[in-house]
Amino acid sequence: MNTTQITTAQRIKAIVGGSVGNLVEWYDWYAYAAFAIYFSNSFFPDSDLNAQLMNTAGIFAVGFLMRPIGGWIFGSIADKIGRKKAMTLSVLLMSFGSLLIALTPTYKTIGILAPALLLIARLLQGLSVGGEYGVSATYLSEMASENRRGFYSSFQYVTLIGGQLIALGIQLILQKLLLTEAQLEEWGWRIPFVIGALLSVIALYLRANLHETEAFENKKEISDKKKGTVTELLKHPKALLTVIGLTLGGTLAFYTYTTYMQKFLVNTVHLTKEQSTLISFISLFIFACLQPVFGALSDKIGRRPLLLGFGILGTLCTVPLLTALSTTTSMWTAFFLIMAALIIVSGYTSINAVVKAELFPSEIRALGVGLPYALTVAIFGGTAEYVALWFKQAGTEQYFYWYITGCILFSLIVYAGMKDTKDNSSLDKD
Repeated sequence: MNTTQITTAQRIKAIVGGSVGNLVEWYDWYAYAAFAIYFSNSFFPDSDLNAQLMNTAGIFAVGFLMRPIGGWIFGSIADKIGRKKAMTLSVLLMSFGSLLIALTPTYKTIGILAPALLLIARLLQGLSVGGEYGVSATYLSEMASENRRGFYSSFQYVTLIGGQLIALGIQLILQKLLLTEAQLEEWGWRIPFVIGALLSVIALYLRANLHETEAFENKKEISDKKKGTVTELLKHPKALLTVIGLTLGGTLAFYTYTTYMQKFLVNTVHLTKEQSTLISFISLFIFACLQPVFGALSDKIGRRPLLLGFGILGTLCTVPLLTALSTTTSMWTAFFLIMAALIIVSGYTSINAVVKAELFPSEIRALGVGLPYALTVAIFGGTAEYVALWFKQAGTEQYFYWYITGCILFSLIVYAGMKDTKDNSSLDKD
């Protein structure tokens, strides 16, 4: 299907189809983080809240370690047999992981098998979401028109954040309207995982009806030995290292202000669980709305200015923002501080997918976007919660703020040295 013949309506349908599957994947992934404060004591028999959260965050981090394997497996599938098939397989795997968490008995019932099954479910979800990022980033970038790639690709993070919003929204409904805290801790935390498994059916339908991209179709005649292989990927070392460098600071900042922030507000700021959930929900909703704005801006002025803005402001403002947040007693002061941080992070999140896609030729694009990104996220994003809680338990929480600052500074150096991919895009050669 030639993208020059695609109408705006058809292109939007393709973007929506790709994005909704992405939303379901990330909802399933984030439901774990959102409801960890309720189910941690079901799997880990320890009376200390921080210790339970560390164990739960440890399994969250282990799930991230599977993401590079997922990025490799699904990236190769996408480059060899198509973006559409790879995206369909990844959402199937995610739904199975969610169903397993929903049905796993507690530690009191089956002992050590409970955290073991939780770990297996998280490993499967890690495989799935590791593949999802690279494939959906590639699909959205390839389906977008040349002058609107930043805008269309930004919807990957709209749906990524949207998945987290749905998880938090369900949590708010359960907290405020349907269940008591005791019921949530006893059995209510299973509800979001059942919902996730059911939502996957919708995503499967949408993805089964997607068009394949022209960029993939045009390279069908290329030998499979050159498509989606690590050997071929290693012939692009500069692009590989660029993906790692530009991801490092951004992913750590993103997971700090989204996934970890709810626990930070309860554990350090000492807000209630309900207050922290509400703040997270409102700030993430605004954050999601900002992504297309920043993406469209990158189509006008280029990708590099936005990345530089994130790098400079992130380096200068992280320690002051988190220090102020840790000492505030006001719910709304906490909200505005988090919002300021998320506006800064938007310079990275809105365009990082398209920047990576613009670095690689189509025959290794999904693998090139997915694998180095997943490796970096596994090491820095996936461990953000655990490292933060470790510093807190050691009584040196402020060191975590400097750790984030150092990682963003490293990425800033990469941004300063790279060309603007908008003007040097491999997507133009497809």
